[in-house]
Amino acid sequence: MLTSCKAEHESVSAVATVPVVSACGESGALRTALFGGIEANIQWGASDMECDSMPRPDGAGVRMRFAGEVSGEMLAIIIAIPGLKPDEIGLEIPSNVTATVEGTGRFFSTPNLDSCWTEITSQARLAGQEDARAIAGTLYCVAPLGEINGDAAITIPTLEFSTIANWRSK
Repeated sequence: MLTSCKAEHESVSAVATVPVVSACGESGALRTALFGGIEANIQWGASDMECDSMPRPDGAGVRMRFAGEVSGEMLAIIIAIPGLKPDEIGLEIPSNVTATVEGTGRFFSTPNLDSCWTEITSQARLAGQEDARAIAGTLYCVAPLGEINGDAAITIPTLEFSTIANWRSK
């Protein structure tokens, strides 16, 4: 339920019984379209990408990394959600996004938490893994991600994802 454009967070405590087959999870996926400095329609499944996640510094939310091939180059997309807690779902959670074309020095990023937000639709505890959750959601951005070392930008209107979020530092 929303109150004046701010999300109210809910807590869930579901336990998944599906075994984890990779860091992306059995149903890991990332779907988005990129426009501008990188033009791509991305439809990655768990076998098409690498996933990683970790808590942000001082336990302030989570950071999730997705990487896969786009036009012969490795593209990594990192979503940081500082306000998210384990087992929490919610709407309009401010988020930062970074996209990197690995090995090229091209970095695109949001400058602050004002232009992108995430809707977390599920977080399910994984059987036998106290600090891991199967997580899914949609990222929305209303402004482009500027290139750090150049004058290009990319636009990510929406990005749907599902992966495994690790809430304990490795």
